[in-house]
Amino acid sequence: MAIIEVQGLTKKFGDLLAVDAIDFEVEEGEIFGFLGPNGAGKTTTINMLTGLTRITGGQVYIAGVDCRQAVKKVQSIIGVVPDESNLYDELSGLDNLAFCAALYGIPRAQGLKRGRRLLKQFGLEEAGDRSFRTYSKGMKRKLTIAAGIIHEPRILFLDEPTTGIDVVSARQIRNLIGDLHRQGRTIFLTTHYIEEAERLCSRVAFIVDGRIRHLDTVENLLEQAREEHILEFVLANERVLDQDFLQKEFPTARIEVSQNRVRVHTPRPTGLKPFIDRFSDLDCAVYEARLLRPTLEDVLIKITGMDTTGLQEVKMG
Repeated sequence: MAIIEVQGLTKKFGDLLAVDAIDFEVEEGEIFGFLGPNGAGKTTTINMLTGLTRITGGQVYIAGVDCRQAVKKVQSIIGVVPDESNLYDELSGLDNLAFCAALYGIPRAQGLKRGRRLLKQFGLEEAGDRSFRTYSKGMKRKLTIAAGIIHEPRILFLDEPTTGIDVVSARQIRNLIGDLHRQGRTIFLTTHYIEEAERLCSRVAFIVDGRIRHLDTVENLLEQAREEHILEFVLANERVLDQDFLQKEFPTARIEVSQNRVRVHTPRPTGLKPFIDRFSDLDCAVYEARLLRPTLEDVLIKITGMDTTGLQEVKMG
């Protein structure tokens, strides 16, 4: 059952069309990924869904409530974690949580009780009495997520939750997102980390230049990618290779070159040896060769033909 329904959603800033009549639904209890490069329209979309930005055109229904007609009612059942923290530096972690609870009409005693429980759940119990300004970036992000669920919302909107933080903190936050999902929350996640979307989400939508280019389950998307086989070669030569030349050398494959690294995409299983031998003939000694598992980035390129500049791969811990 869809808990978020979006129909023809549009946003203009003057002459700039930031979001162009997009349609999608989010099922209750899923983690829905909104994937796209920086400037694609992800944050603008999430701001319209959460009532932070006025909608130019289209309709949004959350849990059956019209967002344009009853913004306050919608905001009572959603939690929002923006890409930049909105908490107060001078307050302690616990007081920030209690203050956020009060904004939803929760009495201070109950807000403090919930706050202490969340501090423990998020591994911040020892820092609860410290001022927010003393927190690391990862700690600030975790507390901001805790503040977003202090009122126990049905739906949580997360905008770039792991951007700009260290690997360990990012891993902790992904684990927290998984825990929140297992508790039954619907999660709308924007990200430009491809592997993060692959790891966390059941379905993803690709948005580029304000338009949704493709939407499907991660499983279906990866199944399409498995029809293509990818070989990667790291060459000992440090010189930059000519991609057009290599494409002529391997006309039945699709070639990608990045300095001394070459990826070969073929429509059917292909051995490494023919390529290694040909690289040797070209005086390009192969330092490393391997078969690669297709990723969402490969799917994105194959299905949409779009440039992945601005989309990032991130190593998962």
